[in-house]
This record gives sequence, C-alpha cells and structure tokens, in this order.
Amino acid sequence: MNLHDDAVLVLKDYEDQSELRDLYLEHLASHPDGVYKPCTAGHVTGSALVIDPVGKRVLLTLHRKLGMWLQMGGHCEPGDTTMAAVALREAREESGIEHGLTLVPGGPVRLDRHPIPAPCNWHLDVQYAALAPAGAVAEVSEESLDVRWFPYEEVASVADTSVVLLLEATLARLDATG
Repeated sequence: MNLHDDAVLVLKDYEDQSELRDLYLEHLASHPDGVYKPCTAGHVTGSALVIDPVGKRVLLTLHRKLGMWLQMGGHCEPGDTTMAAVALREAREESGIEHGLTLVPGGPVRLDRHPIPAPCNWHLDVQYAALAPAGAVAEVSEESLDVRWFPYEEVASVADTSVVLLLEATLARLDATG
C-alpha cells in the first residue's frame, strides 16, 4: 500500500466533517499525486497537535513563514507510508521531542482545508493529536521561530480558529477514550 491509498482509507474511515471528507476523497480520486507538494491543485498534508493532558497544555510552533502559532505539521514526503506516520514525523521534527510521542487512538481528529499561495492553492490537512511523554522538552526546529507550551485556556488568545477547533476536538476525543 502506498501513501495515496492509505490516505483514501483513512479518509473513508473518518466519520466527521462529511462534506470536507468527501472533498478530500474527490481530490485524491482526481489526482494520483494529490498527497505531494508538486500537485498544483492542492495537496494533502499531515499535522499533529502535541498535547500534555496531565499539565493541561499544548505545544505550538511559531511558524517561520506564516508568523502564526500552529500545531506541528507539513508536507508528505516520498518515504512516508501512512498519514499517521506523516503526522508523527512532523510532530517529532517540529517539536524537537524525538522519543515518546504517541498518536491519540482513533485516527484523525479533524480535517482543515486552508488556502496557500500559488502555484499550489490548497492544503488539505489531516489533523491528528499526539500525546507528549512526561517531562518532554521541546526544541525549536529550522521551520520555527519558537515553540512554546500553552495552557488550554490561552490557546484561543494566541492561535487561529483552526487550532482552537483542533484542541476542542482533541479534548473531546480524550474524554471519550477515557
């Protein structure tokens, strides 16, 4: 199975946001290269909100190009085999937490489609959540200006709506899984 096939399976199993999910699936059906950056019609990306439920905080990155506090995430790469692996790789790379990150069970937490500058036009982000190990220490990557832990209640004051919705969906998932 390749990454494109995995993305299709992951999205078919995702039960929320049906209209957006269907748009992602249509994109992948029309674009065999739709998971990679060169696809100018848009491409699928993977991200993960790094969360410390014990400390009731999340780790955000100050994105170097956008100047915004965001979850960890980015482009699929040729060596990636699953969307979960993309999200986990991006979380490790951008957080500096090399060991102990684990994805919250249940697959993606949300989907978020957002415009990006031409020539590509769209990111079709498949968003996961990753649990940070106790005592995790974050480090700034080349892609970030800063990384910082924020208490849940501060996220809305520093990040945009997409990150707030991702945090809310993550907390709901954690509550549901106990």
